[in-house]
Amino acid sequence: MPISTHGFWRHGVAALLGVVTLLAGGALAQSPPPKTAGQTLYVPVYSHIYSGDRERPVYLAATCSIRNTDSSRAIRLLQVDYLNSEGKLVRRYLDHPVELGPMASTRYIVGESDKAGGSGANFIVRWEAASPVSPPIAEGIMISTASQLGISFTSRARVIPD
Repeated sequence: MPISTHGFWRHGVAALLGVVTLLAGGALAQSPPPKTAGQTLYVPVYSHIYSGDRERPVYLAATCSIRNTDSSRAIRLLQVDYLNSEGKLVRRYLDHPVELGPMASTRYIVGESDKAGGSGANFIVRWEAASPVSPPIAEGIMISTASQLGISFTSRARVIPD
């Protein structure tokens, strides 16, 4: 009796897809990050990226979005600084601390025409809370719709030592 590979492949692929789905579901169901009373965040952004063999620059508007994920406690933004590719301060966005209420968000924008940051620009965000809270989400959002090219992407903040 000949061995049918059709049934093997059909059932084998179905089983493999089941395992992949199970693993992906587990990866999506992450436990929440531990509560903390403050952090310093590094948010990568790009005032421009390069395209093609000739490294033609594509200029981007960059937004640093900060979202308080705690449903009952405020956080206080102490520092939102924009640094260039060399790590030099380009702009300070805060003159004094800013309170961000529970589940509130704010943003800080670098215009598309502002090329001072370069391709390695970043924001440094320092925040604190009166007691441990669910840490905020900070992201960089870059976008350009120049000519007929549309490009957008995001980057996630990373906690760095104070």
